[in-house]
Amino acid sequence: MAHKTFISYKWSEAQQLRDDIIDALGEDASYYKGETSDSPDLTDTTTDNIKKNLRDMMYDTSVTIVIISPHMKESKWIDWEIEYCLKDETRKGRTSHNNGVVGVIMKYNGGYDWFKTTHKNADGCSSTTYEESKVYDIINNNRFNQNPKKYSCDVCKTVNSLTGSYIAYVDEETFLANPFKYINNAYDKSENDAAGYDLTKTR
Repeated sequence: MAHKTFISYKWSEAQQLRDDIIDALGEDASYYKGETSDSPDLTDTTTDNIKKNLRDMMYDTSVTIVIISPHMKESKWIDWEIEYCLKDETRKGRTSHNNGVVGVIMKYNGGYDWFKTTHKNADGCSSTTYEESKVYDIINNNRFNQNPKKYSCDVCKTVNSLTGSYIAYVDEETFLANPFKYINNAYDKSENDAAGYDLTKTR
């Protein structure tokens, strides 16, 4: 089943990946509700007008794809967009509930080590750490927030990369190879108002 999606990204460095994601959606790209190259230029308009346009695009979406790029925190909008998508919003008597969210890590300088490092634990399991300073608090606070936690390994206390966090991370190439897997995973976690996760909905 296709889900209405919105892509949150830093335009100056992640526009190509945004386009690649839309291409990878194929026919389901018709369910994409974010901006495209044909969207009106809002560069010189007011902050309130930009927010209104973004709200209109995001309101009836159910999954938000956040592109994790090296300078995303320089954006004026990404953390606000995530906050909006995680809140309940009522219009004309209809309430939209929190979106599922997936973070797509952009490939940069040929790899992903600008953001993540994978370790081999003593018990043989692999675990990955991320440069938390590169992303907003609202993302970090929705990582490893499954409640109760379900460990993939009881020895080293690792969790499943897709279900252990409300906002899962996935590499660009992996996501593009099967975007529906990760969009569906994000959507499934949002059902029943994200029961099973301690959500942080504000910046």
